[in-house]
Amino acid sequence: KFRDTIAELLTTVCKDVETEPQLLSVPHTLKLSNGTNRQDGARLDISARSFWSLLVRAFTDVRVLHPQAQSNSDKSISQMYQSHEKNKKREYNDRVLNVEKATFTPLVFSTTGGMAVEASQFLKHLAEKISLKKGQRYCDVMSFVRRRLRFDLLRTCIISIRGYRGTRTLPRQYVIWTLT
Repeated sequence: KFRDTIAELLTTVCKDVETEPQLLSVPHTLKLSNGTNRQDGARLDISARSFWSLLVRAFTDVRVLHPQAQSNSDKSISQMYQSHEKNKKREYNDRVLNVEKATFTPLVFSTTGGMAVEASQFLKHLAEKISLKKGQRYCDVMSFVRRRLRFDLLRTCIISIRGYRGTRTLPRQYVIWTLT
């Protein structure tokens, strides 16, 4: 849901917005840095055309961290954000730049409502583009974007703690008929 909200906001100002786009295969002859994801069928969370610059495809990958998690106990909040951004960039940045010929921005948020530097820059740029397109004040658009994302983040946290309480749709059962 959180990823879908970002994608929905991007559709107002960008072209060809996709969720979970499959990345191109990496040629065996191409040298990529250590730690780069080379798997066929790898996916990122969102891609959009004309976000950072005209007609250039931008990829993002969303990560939500919990600052009170045991794995984060020895780090400051800024170190947590930097660590998660660095991990995402190590895994995908080289591949996106050299194979996809696009840009990559890791979007790192915390369950307490904060965000990393690159996520903040991304949202500021998104709010600026929306405000120009809609003719609204930047501060109002930025307030709306932040509020919308924080409510989705809150909903996600509540679902992870309490579980989903709505009506669930059961997976459709298919019957395979055989003719004899």
